[in-house]
Amino acid sequence: MSHAGTYLQGRGLACALGLDLPRALLSLAAGGVRPVPVQLAPDARFPAFSIPDIDPDWHARARRLVRAAVAECGPVDRSAPIFLASSSLNVGALENGSPFLPDCQQFAEEVAGWLDWQGPVFWVSTACTSSVVALLSAHRLIGAGDADSALVLGLELANRFSSAGFGALQLLDPLVPRPLAADRSGLVLGEAVAALALGRTAARWRLRGGANRVDGSNPAGASRHTVERMARAALADSGIGADDVDLIKLQAAGSPHNDAEEIAGLKAVFARLPGLNTLKANIGHTLGASGAAELALLTACIDAGRWPDLPACPPDPELAVGLAPECPPQLRFILAQILGFGGGHAALVLEDTHGSPS
Repeated sequence: MSHAGTYLQGRGLACALGLDLPRALLSLAAGGVRPVPVQLAPDARFPAFSIPDIDPDWHARARRLVRAAVAECGPVDRSAPIFLASSSLNVGALENGSPFLPDCQQFAEEVAGWLDWQGPVFWVSTACTSSVVALLSAHRLIGAGDADSALVLGLELANRFSSAGFGALQLLDPLVPRPLAADRSGLVLGEAVAALALGRTAARWRLRGGANRVDGSNPAGASRHTVERMARAALADSGIGADDVDLIKLQAAGSPHNDAEEIAGLKAVFARLPGLNTLKANIGHTLGASGAAELALLTACIDAGRWPDLPACPPDPELAVGLAPECPPQLRFILAQILGFGGGHAALVLEDTHGSPS
């Protein structure tokens, strides 16, 4: 078990709701945003959540967003390890004519250079679970005494390759994301640049532990049995039981199959499900950045007392669950999970140290 004190020291986020967390919270208070159609080909058009920062120069835009997200974290130790988590990396730049680099690690080093980073640079790409795996890796390093702090950077910017791939597999919703809804029909992609600074200094949010389980039996979908194994392992690693969890941040991207498998797996762990939350209807599925982006947004919402509005769609009666309309009044432990391509199932347990003891 790993119970070393790893705390969230700072966070930054650029997403469809705004270029930083204060603007994202204001946008949520005003009702949020809707995805906008993106034309991929004459007969291929899908909605997507885009960061409101337009620049035809891909590298200039990416550099500006990365620097802003890290600056929002506050002071960081630039000699500490940095983890770049992404599933698409610089594909958008390549589509616009940038030369190919010798390897993906070189792009990670380039991003670190934008920040004048002096510490070790790690690249993590495990599809949608990338930034959760990066957070777990940073937590392990700090817990083992190999680092006093670390920065996790989730980077996922729009590109035609990702959209076309999901579209070809018929996994995209043609309208809006409808997680857990009776008429859900797929996911809606989104952009995000998220930065999470971790360290030993006590703060409100503590990363207690987590787990990563891979099941390749259905590479494009979730498995209820692996969701169960992942959740049980995450709870055990964090030293808590199922009854201690007050809120579950779901994957729940709106996939007919995956939403059902996720709920079935959780019902095998929890005799009674705690409050449920998902942020896919607010910012879209930000792929490799989603773990970091959703943790940044969720903790900021809780800190500010601003709960995301629920999607305006009837819930699926077969799932027999619903999303929490407000933050649980007694909140201490959050189980946050991301499920992804390649059979990735990853979860973190976050503790609100300001919450009431369970």
